[in-house]
Amino acid sequence: QVQLVESGGGLVQPGGSLRLSCAPDRSIPTNSIMGWYRRAPGKQRELVAFINSDGSTNYADSVKGRFTISRDNAKDTVYLQMNSLEPEDTAVYYCNIRWTWFPRGYWGQGTQVTVSS
Repeated sequence: QVQLVESGGGLVQPGGSLRLSCAPDRSIPTNSIMGWYRRAPGKQRELVAFINSDGSTNYADSVKGRFTISRDNAKDTVYLQMNSLEPEDTAVYYCNIRWTWFPRGYWGQGTQVTVSS
C-alpha cells in the first residue's frame, strides 16, 4: 500500500501564502493524475485542482488565479502553491494520486490549513 506524505500546512493570515507538498513513500507507476482536495468544517470534500501527466491543469473556480498546482515527475511529487489566502480557504487539504486504470488511487492523510488573523 502506497502512503502519500503531505507537508506544508499551517496557520496563515488572510492574504498570505502557503505551499503544500505531497509525495509517495515509494516508486509509483508513471502517467498519474495528481490532485488536491479539501474539506472545510461542516462541508463536503471538494476538488481544488488536478494536474495530468502532460502538465495540463484544472482548478475549482474559487481558487483560480490564486492557487497553482505543479508536479515534479522525477520525484513523483505534487505541489499546491496557495497565494492570497482567504478565511474561506480554511480546510483540511488532501492529495490524491490516481490513474485511469486505478481511478480511486491513493490518498494522503490530510494537512490542516487555517487562514485567520
